[in-house]
Amino acid sequence: MGYLGEFEQLILFSVVELGDDAYGGAIRETIERRTGRVVSSGAINTALGRLAERNLVMSRVAEPAAGRMGRPRKYYSLQSAGARELMASYSTIQAMAGGLIPRLTDLAEG
Repeated sequence: MGYLGEFEQLILFSVVELGDDAYGGAIRETIERRTGRVVSSGAINTALGRLAERNLVMSRVAEPAAGRMGRPRKYYSLQSAGARELMASYSTIQAMAGGLIPRLTDLAEG
């Protein structure tokens, strides 16, 4: 099992949410909508490439839509290895945070 960074986790959770409609622009919009964090398409595409190299996601190129200019969209799907790594990362964060949220809240409030 490899380590998933925070940004990779956000991307993989977006792929889970989007299902068959997971392409770069939709992933970016999902992250921005759910986190309020602005991300660039280039960063997403770079991360998706790394995730694909690790066989955590798989890509497929769609047929170009009639009347749509430019390159055809590349859609991504979460592979079982990606789901396992995402679950493990999430479980690790939960285990570390367990029982510490009240103290963290106190520290954050000063």
